[in-house]
Amino acid sequence: MLSRIAESLFWIGRYVERADDTARILDVHTQRLVEDPWIDERRACANLLALMGTPVSEQEADTERVLAALAFDRSSPSSIVGALSAARENARGAREVLSAEIWESLNVTHNALPQQRTMARRYGPHSLFRFVRERSAMVFGLADATMSRDESWLFLILGRSLERVDMTSRMLSTRVLAGDAAPSWTLVLRSTGAYEPYLRTYRGVVDSSRAAEFLLLDRLFPRSVFASLEQAEACLAELERATVRDATRIGVAGEAHRIVGRARTMLEFMSTPDLLAQLPARLEELQRTCSAASAAVTHRFFTEQAPQVWVPEEAG
Repeated sequence: MLSRIAESLFWIGRYVERADDTARILDVHTQRLVEDPWIDERRACANLLALMGTPVSEQEADTERVLAALAFDRSSPSSIVGALSAARENARGAREVLSAEIWESLNVTHNALPQQRTMARRYGPHSLFRFVRERSAMVFGLADATMSRDESWLFLILGRSLERVDMTSRMLSTRVLAGDAAPSWTLVLRSTGAYEPYLRTYRGVVDSSRAAEFLLLDRLFPRSVFASLEQAEACLAELERATVRDATRIGVAGEAHRIVGRARTMLEFMSTPDLLAQLPARLEELQRTCSAASAAVTHRFFTEQAPQVWVPEEAG
């Protein structure tokens, strides 16, 4: 597969997942501000912007600033609108390997964003967040239903998995690091779609340690950090097996696989009490892991190799 197409698929997976998860985080944030009038809005907004990589001073932070930066900024791939626009642009460059249904879904989503933005400004942003969640689920559902499990699908799911690790760790950080402005664990579980699976698993009220453990370590919930790392590792193993057939006899073939494997092993073999005691540091480490793994994937699969130049021997 051409590296250009592989890179487009990888970033489609990342951007669609980023839009979905950002919508979930903002939905919890705005709902919490409405339900609890005692929350310090500026502090909560400043904490959220810092966790999402766009820090501002507490005096400049408010809900309007949060929505402008994380929802409506078309020029920023970190916002909902920017991420979905970027996903659609990448899909234009990979139409030969995407099914028509996926392209149409991304195109319809992109074309509906101006109307959704207008409605969000007029009636509140929750309709936008619901729209983004539903359209993101449709894109990945169509990918599962209409794409062969070849390299195209592997790059798409690899991008989604790495982004999901990063964003789930950020969702946990909104609870762990926000202090008095932190959302409840019930809201965090709802934002990740994990509330009902958590109740079916533990059959009781929400407990902070169990909620963090579920979102980090559960092997069966697809949005958990461990399950996402495991999925990313499986994708990398298949891609390496297809491209470097003899390099996997000793260790692993690629740096990205090493980075993801170390993170997965850390979660799998560290005791749960130790993991929870060091949770802020571990969440930050997971975000760095995703950044490093993404850079390694880019270097391994997408970077064009400089053409080799043969230098003639000098005449003796």
